[in-house]
Amino acid sequence: MKKIILKAGKEKSLLRRHPWIYSGAIGRVEGNPSDGDTVQIYTNQNVFLAHAAYHSKAPIAARVWSWQQDERIDEMFFYRKLTQALALRKDLGLSQFSTGCRLVHGESDGLPGLVIDQYDRALVIQIGSVGAERWREVILDILKNLCNPTCIYERSDTEVRELEGLTKRTGVLWGGLPHDLIIKEYGLHFAVDVVRGQKTGFYLDQRDNRAKIGTLAKDKEVLNCFCYSGGFSVYAKQGGAKSLLSVDSSEDALKLAQHNFALNGLATDSQEWQCADVFQMLRKLRDQNRKFDLIILDPPKFAPTASFAAKAARGYKDINLLAFKLLRSGGILATYSCSGGISSDLFQKIVAGAALDAGVSAHIIDQQMAAPDHPILLSFPEGAYLKGLLLRVTD
Repeated sequence: MKKIILKAGKEKSLLRRHPWIYSGAIGRVEGNPSDGDTVQIYTNQNVFLAHAAYHSKAPIAARVWSWQQDERIDEMFFYRKLTQALALRKDLGLSQFSTGCRLVHGESDGLPGLVIDQYDRALVIQIGSVGAERWREVILDILKNLCNPTCIYERSDTEVRELEGLTKRTGVLWGGLPHDLIIKEYGLHFAVDVVRGQKTGFYLDQRDNRAKIGTLAKDKEVLNCFCYSGGFSVYAKQGGAKSLLSVDSSEDALKLAQHNFALNGLATDSQEWQCADVFQMLRKLRDQNRKFDLIILDPPKFAPTASFAAKAARGYKDINLLAFKLLRSGGILATYSCSGGISSDLFQKIVAGAALDAGVSAHIIDQQMAAPDHPILLSFPEGAYLKGLLLRVTD
């Protein structure tokens, strides 16, 4: 039997059903498991805790598959887990609003290291752990059976994968990738670049937050920072924005954003598009004394882990401080963090500090999170990576 025996007192997090076992918690390893093997986790008093995927060289030395001692981690286990994940999304009724959906959300669906996104009938799979890597072919076969996709594309190119000692890998695994992959979301159309795009090609997690911006944008002068493929910009324009400035450091992203405007019959020539570093652009707009009624800050991940929190906090404070200075009294700031290393409490404190330094008062009118197809396991708060604040600003 391949077993991990924990040090005394190190079982507390597992008793709360947190699915990660750090290397420092391990007392000894029995049975000579290889990386990716399923091991049984025991307390130092020989009490069973969980079945987990083992990794001898990673800081997270094991990731839990199951808490049931009589569970077998085999093909049927993955069939059940994937079936359960798909059933949850069906019960949420998301298909009536969007043809894009996150089907599997890692630990929150009991499948650590595995992300699966659906874009119409194409699936994008992202594997970020040695445990999920071990079962890769089994997972692919099950997806073909359960989803009947026209294409399965792999985007296993995250930094987390390198931390696991796995090489990055991308490409078509099944079928043929459509030349123009387009999803529909709340009646709007968006092109998805699963090959070169960020994440798996599109930010499905911001779906409901984009729709909210659409309801707030009427007759407003809008600034969208880190606009990527223009999701927030499309909703703002569709919602009746008076003017719109979209900023991103990537020319390709701006081209995709303009393409999304065209897909929805929205004019691009009446909008401003700036390829620039957002930090520098915000300072330039401040120096020009530009003012806006609605500003969206949706930056990339500043802090992948808590060890980057201090540096990330400076970045978040900087952009929020500048945004507050660019808002008219009564204006709205929609500000987000997708950094797992920044908690909701810390993010709110950072933004509050920025408002104080800007000399404004800001009221929270909504607290936002990822769309419901990105569920959060109660015992795994790390899953709550996306934090959003809608703030109304007064002098």
